[in-house]
Amino acid sequence: MNNYKNLEKKLGIEFKNPKLLIEALTHRSYLNEVPQEKRSSNERLEFLGDSILSFIISEWLFSHFPHSPEGTLTAFRSNLVKTETLAKTAQKLSLGNYLFLSKGERKSGGQENPTILANTLEAVVGAIFLDRGLDLVKKFIHSQFKTILQNLTVKGELKDFKSLLQEKTQAKNKLSPTYKTVKEAGPSHAKVFTVEVFLGKKLLGKGQGKSKQAAEEEAAKNALEKLK
Repeated sequence: MNNYKNLEKKLGIEFKNPKLLIEALTHRSYLNEVPQEKRSSNERLEFLGDSILSFIISEWLFSHFPHSPEGTLTAFRSNLVKTETLAKTAQKLSLGNYLFLSKGERKSGGQENPTILANTLEAVVGAIFLDRGLDLVKKFIHSQFKTILQNLTVKGELKDFKSLLQEKTQAKNKLSPTYKTVKEAGPSHAKVFTVEVFLGKKLLGKGQGKSKQAAEEEAAKNALEKLK
């Protein structure tokens, strides 16, 4: 069995119920090879951890960037909880070394698969929350993401939706998106703007906001969701 005690040291957390940590490390492929073991995969813990991580990161960004609008904060959060960032954090903790995988999954490099690593980190977050509560899981997340947030801020890599869409379309199509305000509604003190974003003549997305900038952010967000 994987030596989870070493992982506890890396995490800085001693589990009251080690079975939660073991479950967080159990990929569904492993269960196919050991049907006799009464064990669950980490998928339920991943579901829980995803929500907890999003909540704590959201609260953290809300405090760190008091003047940033909702759209920008959402984009910042997307940068921090995307698969690539979560996988790198999981690698730093060596989670891949402790994963319970099927022989076939391990042979194909599952312990280094970014999606599996990201999902496992979310499952570990869920396990910490259930075992030790909100305060400790918040401390753990802050400790793991503090340096990432600082580096992204210093390097200017925390991007809003418009910047992310610009990068995506430039990389794939060598074109920049254009924004068109198609509607203004409401009284002058409470206008609502509707903006459409295009790539050439193709409509990518639509958004609304209390300013043109906010509407453009929403349109870019809508376009990114569709492009996924």
